[in-house]
Formats: sequence, C-alpha cells, structure tokens
Amino acid sequence: MTREKFNEYVLQMSRKLYGFAYRILRNQEESEDAVQEVFIKLWKMGDGLDQYTSLEALATTMTKNYCIDQIRKQKHIIYSQDETVDHQYITSPSPHDQMESVESVAIVHKIIGDLDEKYRVVIELRDIEGLSYEEIAEKTGQNINTLRVTISRARGFIKEEFNKYNNEKRGIRQIARKVL
Repeated sequence: MTREKFNEYVLQMSRKLYGFAYRILRNQEESEDAVQEVFIKLWKMGDGLDQYTSLEALATTMTKNYCIDQIRKQKHIIYSQDETVDHQYITSPSPHDQMESVESVAIVHKIIGDLDEKYRVVIELRDIEGLSYEEIAEKTGQNINTLRVTISRARGFIKEEFNKYNNEKRGIRQIARKVL
C-alpha cells in the first residue's frame, strides 16, 4: 500500500475508529491513543495489508483488541485500604499468543464472510462498523426487533462455527501429543 493510499485510508477511517474506541474506553485521550496505535501497527504491516479483503474490518478488530487490552491493564491497578496505588506489571503476550490471536481473527472473518448475506450485512454493520440498531434499521429498512433477532442468530452461528474450529484444533493437538 502506498503512503498516499494509507494517508487517505487514515483520514477516512480515523473518525469511525475513534468513535468505536470511545464507546469502549469512555476516555478521549485513551481513544485517540488507541486509534494512533492501530494506525502505527497497520503502517508497520506494510505490504501485508494487501492480503486482507477488508482493511476496515482489520482496523476495527485491532482497535477493539487494543481497547480491551487497555481495560485489562487498568484492572491490574490495585487500591489498598490506605488509598495508595500498587501497580502490577503486565507482561506482553507471547509470540504464540499473538499468533493465535491473529489466527482467531482470521477465522472469525472467514466465518463472517461465509454467512448468508442477510446475516453478514447486519453483523458487519453492528459488530465491525459499530453502528447502533437504529442506524442499521435505517440503512437496511428492517424492523429493530427483527434486526435484533437476526444479529443474535448470526452471532450464534459465528460462535458455533468458531467453537467447531477450536474443538477440531484441540483434537489435532491431543492426537499430536499422543503420537509424540
């Protein structure tokens, strides 16, 4: 991806990613930092970005994961009875954990891509783009209650398919352990 295309993409996506991050973090500075970190990671990926069919989905997932990591880090600040703060240092995920995370994201994106169109569209609008039910209903012309049911069914299907994948993966690991 060229620098011009990347800059254009950043301008196009920054506001949407910021809104998404803000919904999770509820803090302006942390949300801005989250978006900046995601864009840095995307830029460092360089030509690897070409392998993704939806940069928007990738950036949204990366933003969500970064925000969740920030929330987890904040939970490790423990207040003692005398109101002093004790910081527990968090180790970064191992390369193996990072690889599994990337693999899981890819599997979920594949599952979403394989969904029936009526399910795929609403999942992308709600969970990837972060639109409200009202905004999705406006875009798709669906009743909000019907939309909620459709999203629930789509999430159930995604969860079921992802669990099948994880169970298959666990089974392969167990067989490998027995053989070794």
